[in-house]
Amino acid sequence: MTGRRTAPGRDTAPVPPGVAPEPVTPDPPAPVRHPLLHQYWADVVFLHWRADPAAVAPLLPPRTRPDTHDGVTWVGLIHFRMRRLGFGPLPGLPWLGSFAETNVRLYSVDDEGRRGVVFRSLDADRMLPVLAARGVAALPYDWSPSTVSGRVAEGEEIAYTCTRRFPGPRGVSARTRVRTGAPLAVPGDLEHFLTARWALHTRRPLGTVRWRNDHPRWPLHHAELLELDENLVAAAGAAPPSGPPDSVLASPGLPVRFGGWRRVREHR
Repeated sequence: MTGRRTAPGRDTAPVPPGVAPEPVTPDPPAPVRHPLLHQYWADVVFLHWRADPAAVAPLLPPRTRPDTHDGVTWVGLIHFRMRRLGFGPLPGLPWLGSFAETNVRLYSVDDEGRRGVVFRSLDADRMLPVLAARGVAALPYDWSPSTVSGRVAEGEEIAYTCTRRFPGPRGVSARTRVRTGAPLAVPGDLEHFLTARWALHTRRPLGTVRWRNDHPRWPLHHAELLELDENLVAAAGAAPPSGPPDSVLASPGLPVRFGGWRRVREHR
């Protein structure tokens, strides 16, 4: 089955009076000048479902709300291969920093009008990065033995599986198989909305923070969903999907850098 695309439209989000959301842009609004982390995301598969903003709002950190496109927000199930995760100016780690990852994410805009994503879960195939990310970055990583077969290339198939082991709930899993189609010559508004996100929002002891990132423009492909069996979305607190994804995309990947984070200020 092929992912369905919504018609392009104006990107809007409910924000406090006087604060408009920043534009959705395929390129970062500002470069990360002093990266704390660098990594490569390879063989990326994006599955997305439409969602009711009112249902998603309680799942977001304080001072953020659902970001919307044409009046709806989106829930994403994203698979990729993390390659050579590294810190600051140091080279990427070849084994410890390379693993399969699957995340469930929501789309957010904060009280300052900055768009981002909120990770409800991140399942990774290496235990040590999971422990480090939970402790240092306050991100909800889980250790989930995973497999990947194939690659993202036109006409080829790729399959991801993961099964959660720690900290749980144990047994939560996903299996996804897609066939990559032709490149998108000109990605539309929705494709940029779902993929060109320049920050993540997460809750830390001192409040909600925004953690910036940058990367080149996504090389995106159409993709055909061949198989999907998952309960990660429901385990992340979102409504279980009632049908196939509304959008299916794939990308061979790109390098990503993360800068520092800063606290989201309250709008007055």
